[in-house]
Amino acid sequence: MTGPALQLEQVTASLGGRLVLHAIDWTVPAGCFVCVVGPNGAGKSTLLRAAAGLIPSQGTIRLGGESLAGLGPSARARRAAYLPQDGGIGWPLPVRDVIALGRMPRGARLGSLAAADVAAVAAAMRRMDVDHLADRPATELSGGERARVLMARALAVEAALLLADEPAAALDPRHQLAIMAELRAEARAGRTVVAVLHDLALAARFADRIAVVADGCLVADGEPAAVLQPGLLDRVFRISAIVETRDGQPLIVPWIGLVDD
Repeated sequence: MTGPALQLEQVTASLGGRLVLHAIDWTVPAGCFVCVVGPNGAGKSTLLRAAAGLIPSQGTIRLGGESLAGLGPSARARRAAYLPQDGGIGWPLPVRDVIALGRMPRGARLGSLAAADVAAVAAAMRRMDVDHLADRPATELSGGERARVLMARALAVEAALLLADEPAAALDPRHQLAIMAELRAEARAGRTVVAVLHDLALAARFADRIAVVADGCLVADGEPAAVLQPGLLDRVFRISAIVETRDGQPLIVPWIGLVDD
């Protein structure tokens, strides 16, 4: 990959005839863990779906310096793995096979996985703490277990860019911390991770950069300590917060609304 991992230039997108993204200009450096935050309905999920090429958009989107419009579906899937919000599993496949579906962009076929595919699936299961579920039908999982399995499937792609929509939402606190640590480890290993989050505390602790989306516009993008300032929290989220530092990392606790409804 050459150049930024992801680059958007004047990107707009509409859903149901309503303009959701307004001329977004955004560059995500390679090897970076970026958390996208913002109020409900701000356009965060639409931004990820547009970046993955899953919805029509206008403007220019580049993955690793190449135009998204010039890449076919298989090439897109190899370059950018996408984890949707509230992903479902409709077939009672064993968990191992569900995760192995992440290897299909690499040419794998269920029932005849190459050694590299087997190793990638095993590593993804171990990282998401689901290896003990390998033989269980995926339709019998709890919501949190299912979320970790789908995250493992996205990791198994071994794409240069991972786009994850609310990856920690269904998890208990221990697994929330674990999955955020794994996403940061992905970035430290040279891949790029963009994750939509509602939890400002998790974003502040683990992200290299935070992008703030409000009313379909990118209103801030930078290091957590620089972005999560009282004025922005008031303007965008209508809250105040306790902002401190612990072990050299930002610690943020949303506290009280500043504006009454």
